[in-house]
Amino acid sequence: MKNTSTAVALRNARQHLLAHGECPSGAIDERLARSWRRSLAAGLLPAGRVTPVEHTSGSGLAQALARNHELLAHSRPVMEYLFDQVRHSQNVVILADQQGTLMHTLGDAHFLSKAERVSLSSGASWHENQRGTNAIGTALAELAPVEVHGAEHFLERNGFLTCAAAPIVSATGELLGILDISGEERAGHPHTLGLVSTAARMIENRLLTASCRRHIRLHLHTQAEGIGTVAEGIVAVSEDGWLVGANRNGLTLLGLSTAQIGGTAIDTVLDVHIPQLLGRYMRQPLQIHRVHRYDGTALCVQLQMDPSVVSPPNVVARSATEAIPRTAHSASRSAVDVDALSAVDTGDASWRAAADKARRVLDKPIALLVQGESGVGKELFARAWHESGARRKGPFIAINCAAIPEHLIESELFGHESGAFTGARREGRPGQLREAHGGTLFLDEIGDMPLAMQTRLLRVLQERQVTPLGGGQPVAVDFALVCATHHRLREAADKGLFRSDLYYRINGLTVQLPPLRNRTDFEALTQRLLAELSPKRHVGIDPELLPRLAAHPWPGNLRQYASVLRTACAMLDPDDTLISTHHLADDVVADLNTIPRPAATHLQSEAPVVTGAAHNLQALSDAAIRAALASCQGNLSQAARSLGISRQTLYRKLGAKANAG
Repeated sequence: MKNTSTAVALRNARQHLLAHGECPSGAIDERLARSWRRSLAAGLLPAGRVTPVEHTSGSGLAQALARNHELLAHSRPVMEYLFDQVRHSQNVVILADQQGTLMHTLGDAHFLSKAERVSLSSGASWHENQRGTNAIGTALAELAPVEVHGAEHFLERNGFLTCAAAPIVSATGELLGILDISGEERAGHPHTLGLVSTAARMIENRLLTASCRRHIRLHLHTQAEGIGTVAEGIVAVSEDGWLVGANRNGLTLLGLSTAQIGGTAIDTVLDVHIPQLLGRYMRQPLQIHRVHRYDGTALCVQLQMDPSVVSPPNVVARSATEAIPRTAHSASRSAVDVDALSAVDTGDASWRAAADKARRVLDKPIALLVQGESGVGKELFARAWHESGARRKGPFIAINCAAIPEHLIESELFGHESGAFTGARREGRPGQLREAHGGTLFLDEIGDMPLAMQTRLLRVLQERQVTPLGGGQPVAVDFALVCATHHRLREAADKGLFRSDLYYRINGLTVQLPPLRNRTDFEALTQRLLAELSPKRHVGIDPELLPRLAAHPWPGNLRQYASVLRTACAMLDPDDTLISTHHLADDVVADLNTIPRPAATHLQSEAPVVTGAAHNLQALSDAAIRAALASCQGNLSQAARSLGISRQTLYRKLGAKANAG
């Protein structure tokens, strides 16, 4: 309840508002002053004649209840618990929808009769435009918890009430409704707002769990004991690691806003690797792990998901009745057994050789240069290299030098002071070089960096200091450097298109990643991609389609192939388990049709005639190998792919044939 001085201040502020259209500055809480101004602007007067306000009809209320079925279902148990806490205090617990219409009430019988006189019952609207300042309407307007006591209500007829309300928001930040406790002013309690706010958070957590049941959920807290309490943060993550939903505590713990849901990868804010967490979950489902935010502070995390989401490892079908199990680097192996580079190794000798070389310079002051065609997985390689070293708890800052407009790249990289140029942020910007401090800086497509920026970057690498645009003191930086390019940098440097001194600075160790058409692990790679793209169901490749896919040149490499598989997975019917030709996009099918069908296509014209009741399988195999080698003009890697076998298997078969000869 308000004391006498507060009541006088409220009366004077109200009179000033009516006389001048504004409340005197500092006289009352600014949130209350805003609400009073909105009420006056809506044409309401504190002591004015009470005009009829909207009251939803029976059919309209039924429609509102149907629209908000999920909200009501998860709110009712919490409301009942909440009412038990205030049962003997002459209060009513109310759930309103996002327009302020009351949908469900639980109340003290004695107080309900008084509440009904001011339409505090189901179907009534308590929007500010109709009821003036009140906890429900003002919480809607402010999108924040609100408490309104007695004379703080804009309409004098509501002055006998004390109300506390809190918004209920969805996993993506959408306003769903308002939870409120209202009672007589003299029975007001200082903890009511905290009680209703906590109850609203409980409802939000229940709704998030229900709406994100098909996603991975990370339950977070600074202490292990906080997980499972109303204070925990919850974030929902897609199978490929993107944030798809979160409660407010989760966003706070990650330092994110609602606007960043859907556009943030979880590994950009936490040092977590979803496949590794899933592997640990399969072994110990409820274990709590310790992870780090990229400012170095620790969080406790527990992975949770519905049992229906957990599926056995994905497979690529070898035939209708035979399947190849997932590779040895599946989620069942722990992070202790393999480092991050091993976790993405699917068996190609060239890729593995590059990884082995890169490991040698981990945690040493030697820059790594990753070369390869566009789409071969240079950033994936660089990120795995970062996560395999001692800096894995630090940030991994990836910058695509070809994607940033030339007029912005200097500001993006080096940062700027306040007012350094037109359009600069008022508070300045540290720049991505400084953000990489303590971690790894990945400069993708560095061959496309403007020459002027190359000069500034070289100075930073030499001096290990960054000076932002607009002046200011140099700031020391410490990061591991990984650069990547599809250009031949040595040739570009020889032609004066790339600074030679920068080239030698970033070329501590160069590794070359193979294009997809030259990789010998196509089958295992397909397994891994399908496991990532469709973790919730068994998906394989039609045994007749797989060798045709392997024979495709894939000019866009892994990026192109993953896109094709992603689309194919989307085209699967609910009962489909194999990707076939009819699941592929028309342009992909057209490309595949231009490639001679491997093995079987050539057997018809070149296979020897085999007599007898039983076919000579060795003769058929030899004919298929001869046909594939002829079609591929002796290219063993391409011939192996067209046959649907590994290059090592082809070598073995050729060796056995030579020995037999």
